[in-house]
Amino acid sequence: MKLVETRPDVTIADVLAAQSRLDGTVVRTPVGEYPDLTRAAGAEVVVKHENQQRTGAFKARGASNLLLGMTAAERARGVVAYSTGNHAQGVAYAARLTGTACTIVMPDDPNPVKLRAVLDQGADVLLQGATFDEARERATALAEASGARLVGAANEPAIIAGVGTLYLEMFQQAPGLDMLVVPVGGGSGASAAGLVAAAVAPGTEVIAVQSAASPAAHDSWHSGALVERANATRAEGLAVGCGFEVTQGLMRRHLTDFVLVTDEQITLAQELYLTGAHTVAEGAGAAALAAVLADPDRFAGRRVGVVCTGGNASAEELRRALGR
Repeated sequence: MKLVETRPDVTIADVLAAQSRLDGTVVRTPVGEYPDLTRAAGAEVVVKHENQQRTGAFKARGASNLLLGMTAAERARGVVAYSTGNHAQGVAYAARLTGTACTIVMPDDPNPVKLRAVLDQGADVLLQGATFDEARERATALAEASGARLVGAANEPAIIAGVGTLYLEMFQQAPGLDMLVVPVGGGSGASAAGLVAAAVAPGTEVIAVQSAASPAAHDSWHSGALVERANATRAEGLAVGCGFEVTQGLMRRHLTDFVLVTDEQITLAQELYLTGAHTVAEGAGAAALAAVLADPDRFAGRRVGVVCTGGNASAEELRRALGR
């Protein structure tokens, strides 16, 4: 489907309003610089640690902004979300915070760390389908039947505005970035990053990255059309098989480039996070660093921001990263 260029549904004013709304609800996560990462990349790497966010991932920001902005009558109808894990945790966290009934549809055989965290937040969980896209279809039907609010991870201006608060923080904490690299599943992070950079740091290049095993957002951006692609990455947060209109519109307006990395390169970046920064990154959380390591000539000598978007790695992921 051809992507129609429309006026963006979210602005920097929405991000600033979200920052005020989320005060005290989410963590102002730290940034860090690590000699081992700088040596490996040949660039000055600055890491924003959203793996230390509530729920262990940046998704808590967007979900909380959306639910806190709903009316009491809207929340009374409940919410339904679909996710491979981190969006699920974010919505479940926000639902508990606001007293909203919440059902999450996850693909079969989810990351056990993420499934347990969603259940611990008190949400009902339905396992449906082999992929994110099949879970999305089931959640859509469930919301239509029940009257609950369907909360997607991409075509949601309030989600994007909430996510934008992390980039406001980053530009305050690490001024003077030449480049900012952001992982993409549905695109809320990269669309928010580009929007905020254009407003407060217009000299910063924003580059998106996705797994080559699930390249739908990448291919949608480069082609200018919303496309579907094979969805086989083992990095759950990047495992999305289609492009989304709202995030693609914002990314096309603000991104400098959109690149791909392999799952193997992501695993190597996870290992470097563990050994060089003593931090746990799930696959999606390591993708930005993987892109920097994969193209040293592009980033050499630059001051590069990367977001470790989540740390909810399974034991299997960590064993793979450490080569066991």
